[in-house]
Amino acid sequence: MSFSTIKIIQPVSVISTKTTTRSQEKSLLDPLKSNNNSFLGSTYKLRSISSKSNFPSFIRRSSSISAVSDVVKEKKLKSNSAISNLLITKEEGLVLYEDMVLGRAFEDMCAQMYYRGKMFGFVHLYNGQEAVSTGFIKLLKKEDSVVSTYRDHVHALSKGVPAREVMSELFGKATGCCRGQGGSMHMFSKEHNLLGGFAFIGEGIPVATGAAFTSRYKREVLKQADCDYVTCAFFGDGTCNNGQFFECLNMAALWKLPIIFVVENNLWAIGMSHLRSTSDPEIWKKGPAFGMPGIHVDGMDVLKVREVAKEAVDRARRGEGPTLIECETYRLRGHSLADPDELRDPEEKAKYGARDPIKALKKYMFENNLVTEVELKAVEKKIDELIEDAVEFAEASPHPERSQLLENVFADPKGFGIGPDGKYRCEDPKFTQGTAHV
Repeated sequence: MSFSTIKIIQPVSVISTKTTTRSQEKSLLDPLKSNNNSFLGSTYKLRSISSKSNFPSFIRRSSSISAVSDVVKEKKLKSNSAISNLLITKEEGLVLYEDMVLGRAFEDMCAQMYYRGKMFGFVHLYNGQEAVSTGFIKLLKKEDSVVSTYRDHVHALSKGVPAREVMSELFGKATGCCRGQGGSMHMFSKEHNLLGGFAFIGEGIPVATGAAFTSRYKREVLKQADCDYVTCAFFGDGTCNNGQFFECLNMAALWKLPIIFVVENNLWAIGMSHLRSTSDPEIWKKGPAFGMPGIHVDGMDVLKVREVAKEAVDRARRGEGPTLIECETYRLRGHSLADPDELRDPEEKAKYGARDPIKALKKYMFENNLVTEVELKAVEKKIDELIEDAVEFAEASPHPERSQLLENVFADPKGFGIGPDGKYRCEDPKFTQGTAHV
């Protein structure tokens, strides 16, 4: 389908018997007691506004609100009563489960290694948000791009970066995916089209927009007909108040770029409640303001995330433009390993802990007789061995050479970093005399 101008539809007010969180002054002062829904961040569970969107009617504003999984199940039953109403096959379920368990086990090991002094700086873990990474990234091709945030370990793993390389990077070793120069917040892999983790919020969104532009340029200008690659940009709720977010939504919609903006709304920007930091907590509404679909989905359910992600990825491949998807999720640890996590209410943490996305997937597969306990135990054993191997590999790996210190810093071969003889100046022992060992 050729890229053409799309009609922009401005958001309209939602008619409901309930009072929205925005209209309640109390909700801004005490968000934990503002509504009785399963989610804190918004009143309604699943909505979207779209112009010429191929998203099913069950996620459009004009229709009744339903859970994605239930509607997809009903849709499949209506299309062919002889076909199973299962949302996934056994093979798909095992892939999802293995990826989510890998992410959780890896992050738990990171915590151990951090407290043992094997990692330095800030380390932000992804525990609880696995359904988002797995739900989106496991649908992508290797050539598709992913742009992450400072909470990037699991995105890297889901995209296929080996656990050995990610762990070594966290250890600051030369065998890491960035040769030990990136660390926790700057995972990058050209081979796997992981275009980086970014320490400052919002930094990655313009990079992701550029990657999406590259895909369209190759297809339409360079006539690479098979270039249908898409980009997924992951970022948090706090980022959605920043200028880069709005600028890139505008550009992506204007040029109909093949990009999915994925908001991992874990309800807290460090210690700031999402409801206290934005004039309208329903982030998905910002999509329609720029003429793209805005979707809100339960980010604690990998099957719901996966169904919405699949349609967004497919429409991007078809040349129908960007999608904004708000995944309402929750981190089960503090903002970082240096955060004592004393600001969030214990009841709130317990509530979301009970909705653990890994346990939810496991329950679904058991209830539908997709897997046995023995099969899942085998997956967990495999992951435990993989993580142990990653740690051993990182421990045994060498530190970067001193000559690597100024690499990728200076472009001029006659500049400060490289001498006239072509050798790095930092190789001269006098150059770094008195400095700490690299």
